[in-house]
Amino acid sequence: MASLVQQFTGLRCSPLSTSHLSKNASPKLHNQQSHKPNFSRIVSQAVAINNSQTKERIRLKEMFEEAYERCRTAPMEGLCFSLDDFHSALDKYDFNSEIGTKVKGTVFNVDANGALVDITAKSSAYLPVQEACIHRIKHVKEAGIVPGVREEFVIIGENDKDDSLILSLKAIQYDLAWERCRQLQAEDVVVKGKIVGANKGGVVAVVEGFRGFVPFSQISTKATAEELLDKELPLKFVEVDEEQSRLVLSNRKAMADSQAQLGIGSVVIGTVQSLKPYGAFIDIGGINGLLHVSQISHDRVSDIATVLQPGDTLKVMILSHDRERGRVSLSTKKLEPTPGDMIRNPTLVFEKAEEMAQTFRQRIAQAEAMARADMLRFQPEMSGLTLNSEGEMGGILMGMDLPREGVDLSDVPPAEVS
Repeated sequence: MASLVQQFTGLRCSPLSTSHLSKNASPKLHNQQSHKPNFSRIVSQAVAINNSQTKERIRLKEMFEEAYERCRTAPMEGLCFSLDDFHSALDKYDFNSEIGTKVKGTVFNVDANGALVDITAKSSAYLPVQEACIHRIKHVKEAGIVPGVREEFVIIGENDKDDSLILSLKAIQYDLAWERCRQLQAEDVVVKGKIVGANKGGVVAVVEGFRGFVPFSQISTKATAEELLDKELPLKFVEVDEEQSRLVLSNRKAMADSQAQLGIGSVVIGTVQSLKPYGAFIDIGGINGLLHVSQISHDRVSDIATVLQPGDTLKVMILSHDRERGRVSLSTKKLEPTPGDMIRNPTLVFEKAEEMAQTFRQRIAQAEAMARADMLRFQPEMSGLTLNSEGEMGGILMGMDLPREGVDLSDVPPAEVS
């Protein structure tokens, strides 16, 4: 400040000459004199500013020293919660990290080996790719594990290097799959299973993510294990034992259930599986039926390959089926509007299939009714019996085991399963 005063006091101004100023110029001179700086006032203001800054620094220093002393002697003074409240708040975010505990977490990063998951623990948890899905996958993204996904995981271990937890989704999916299998067994549901392997006693099928066992005695076809490999079979659950990790399935039970729905004279859609000199094997919803060469057309068929080819889709009518042996006899001849249409115009046969099948069923019902009427005519002791509109007898014969599937008028031999 002293140097500032010295600078101002060291200034020198040349004296003004009044000889050149007129009386008219005196007001202007007065104004110039009035704007001359007041050096004493500037010095006093500078000293006042310096004193104000010093006082502010002293005040702040005292405030910080007081705050430091208060934090040292009474750190909890003025806080809205106590140390006990703080520990209670931490307990709300604490969880059991024991193996087998289920936790919820959010995926925030994925890599080639797995995914990092935030489970609000002291460190992030890790989901290995082999624990991300019940099925075999090469990357967690194949199981829908991407950043931002929130799932429920189960703790299966701990990493010794950094104490991070190891998680699994597969363990949870296994529990759900066992529950699903038990439900399907209780409801006696037919499921599809892909054959992926075999041993000396049967084949291995994948169902609900599990590798179940199908004994050869429970397979309705005579196909070898090699022929069944990579094919899908209809199956039913025979045994579901999670404790013993046993899952036994049956193709025979599933086929019996499907065949029970096949009625004589019904029309179904099938696919040609293979051709033999004596006929064609047709897949009708997992069941192999035989379309004998004599049942293809009313006209003689010398070469089946000229009419059918493997992979062809066609409509066939059920002639007969043996539920015990799993044999089904089929016919397209009964569906021809005129003899030989199956050879000349198979499209017309498939268009008229339901209509022709209905006509066939009516002929069967009429033949059955006539047979029963003949029984009454030649057996007077059964007089008083009546036939209803469907050709069924009432009275004392109600309990007799009369055929309800109609009379099979064809000469088709039982179908052999290939």
